[in-house]
Amino acid sequence: MAFEPPRRLVKALGETAPDADEWLEQLPRALEQAVALRELTVERVQVPGGRSSVVLLVRRADGTPAVLKLAPRRARPESEAAALAHWGGLGAVRLLDADAADGVLLLERLHPEVSVRSLPEAKALLEAAATLRRLWVDPPQGPVFETVAERTGRQATAMRASAGLEVTPLVDAALVARDELLTAPPERQLLHGTFRQSKVLAGERLPWLAVGPDPVVGECAFDLARLVRDRVEDLIASPSGAAITRRRIRRLAESLEVDQERLRGWTLFRAVESGVRALRVGRPKDAELLLEFAGWL
Repeated sequence: MAFEPPRRLVKALGETAPDADEWLEQLPRALEQAVALRELTVERVQVPGGRSSVVLLVRRADGTPAVLKLAPRRARPESEAAALAHWGGLGAVRLLDADAADGVLLLERLHPEVSVRSLPEAKALLEAAATLRRLWVDPPQGPVFETVAERTGRQATAMRASAGLEVTPLVDAALVARDELLTAPPERQLLHGTFRQSKVLAGERLPWLAVGPDPVVGECAFDLARLVRDRVEDLIASPSGAAITRRRIRRLAESLEVDQERLRGWTLFRAVESGVRALRVGRPKDAELLLEFAGWL
């Protein structure tokens, strides 16, 4: 099968994955095997696609449309498969088949060209928040998923190691906020982990369904924090961006019954972590936006 991975994926893996070349080299053969094993017909590769996996629009043997996704081990496909199976299609794309050990997931076909981000901002936030609420459920028994404390602990170590003097005050504030937030987390829920407007696609079973989780177990405010900074480039460009951000935190906290200060704290930590990571991998423009946003918090 003739195949060329999307440029966006190649660039993203090159920034963050030391073994990216090996995985990309093996990818055509892995796709060929996954397609043949499931008797799929490939329609096309989804472009531009994601930053951590390759997605193909396919049809099953009976003609049913589906999506075939292949991800490297570092993207934790086994964790994604376990979360999708636990949600069972409630609020999220339905898992049809998986070989998570090989990074292969077969998923329900949604409308990849239509995300919540295509809606006007106020409507988009409303629909995204309603979708996110459906995903917050008790996690399965056992150590199936990484916890918020574990994930942010790894991130905190990387932040300390790579932060330059110019961002040290923000990093210090973010780390203090994390320590305080982890002292007494209010709940233990299964979270999407990377939730934002572009991760919510139009569907047939329900108007909107979430895709692409990197699931984690912890408090709901951590999950909601990433949504606060959606369309950050628009916020930064607005002369009232800081005020809009404060209102957004208040409204999202009230609508989803999350403590406003905890949401502000996790929003700060996640924005600074993303900004420092962007600096580390050579994306200074993204870093500038994220760190300016964090400074408002």
